[in-house]
Amino acid sequence: MDSVNQSALTPNKTKLARSFAKVLHIRSTKVKHEKPITDNGQAKFFNEIEEHDKFQRAVMDAFIAKVFATILSVKAAYAQLQYAQTPYDAEGIQSADQIVVSELKNLSELKQSFLKKHLDDSSPETTVMLAEIREQKNLLQMYEITGKKLDSQKKLKDSEIIFLKEKLNEVTRENKSIERRLNSSGPLSRDFSSLTPNDFHSALRQTTKSIRSFVKLMIEEMEVADWDIDAAAGAIQPDVVYSETTHKCYAFESFVCRVMFDGFNDRTFSISGDSNSPISDEFNELKSSKPREYVTRKPKSMFAKFCWYKYLRLIHPVMEFSLFGNLNQRNLVAAGKFPDTTFFSSFADVAKRVWLLHCLSFASDSIEVSSFQIRKGSRFSDVFMASVNEEPVKPSPEVAFTVVPGFKVGKTIVQCQVYLT
Repeated sequence: MDSVNQSALTPNKTKLARSFAKVLHIRSTKVKHEKPITDNGQAKFFNEIEEHDKFQRAVMDAFIAKVFATILSVKAAYAQLQYAQTPYDAEGIQSADQIVVSELKNLSELKQSFLKKHLDDSSPETTVMLAEIREQKNLLQMYEITGKKLDSQKKLKDSEIIFLKEKLNEVTRENKSIERRLNSSGPLSRDFSSLTPNDFHSALRQTTKSIRSFVKLMIEEMEVADWDIDAAAGAIQPDVVYSETTHKCYAFESFVCRVMFDGFNDRTFSISGDSNSPISDEFNELKSSKPREYVTRKPKSMFAKFCWYKYLRLIHPVMEFSLFGNLNQRNLVAAGKFPDTTFFSSFADVAKRVWLLHCLSFASDSIEVSSFQIRKGSRFSDVFMASVNEEPVKPSPEVAFTVVPGFKVGKTIVQCQVYLT
């Protein structure tokens, strides 16, 4: 049994001897003395090995620091290269390009040094500090470039804002000019019967603008009163899938238009009254007056009747009570009076615009005007319709509901505004 154990241990002893010889060889190269290894000498020997390992780790740390600093230099130079392209700076591009090439060359040399294990460094601590300084400089350079880019983008946006403000002012001036022409005693009053489809279209734009302002106010009042806007929109236009939540306002707009334009093709707007009264006289007088002033002066006029009739149809008693907590406005309207509230004033402006548009449609015997609406499910036609939302991707979009009715003005078609699904 002993002989077997000894024979089994023989190879291990051989390996141990070889390892010890190797250690002695390392010691002979690092520590130049021929004295036997005592206990103190053995401790010193292992300390020297530990110091050597620490030095090698420091050299590797320094090498890695140089690699990262060089990579960051490449990144900073590339950022400079991109910045110099807009606006084009030939000298800046050339300088940045040279730096990129130089730093890539340094990276290649570091790679070769690592592969060949030539990582000698007499002062790795100093190398690490210099690499960190270089890294911080590159980071600072990148931040400066980023700051310049953001500053350029800000200037560009400022220019766009100035341009858009100018366009907005131009459109506002144009709208005011159109509004002045509609409200002033200009060509319309001088030759009321010679109106053109363009005159009618301009008046319709002003009417639509007034309706949308009133709808916005109405929705705001409903939100303050904690109405369920989604449920209300669904009650007006059921089973409609809206591409955006804000598009539900079109349901309310469709409701207001449906009520206000109902009876439009009738000369008296389906309201009992004197159908023989001169339309031009009422048109010219009403367009230059505020609704309140006109109704106060002429409480029995066709417009006054129209205003009272449409309000009582448009604003349900339950809705008015939930919005305002009472029926005061409704009671005043039923008594033929003009409620002094922002809500009713906004409605009265809508009534005025619709009534003036109606007057225009009967202004000329030579041009016949009639309104039309598109039924739900009809295929979209850009001849008779204009979409208030983006057209769906599918090839044959269908009409979900009519928002603003269309009109035939002689042989001219004023497109119906529809919501597509």
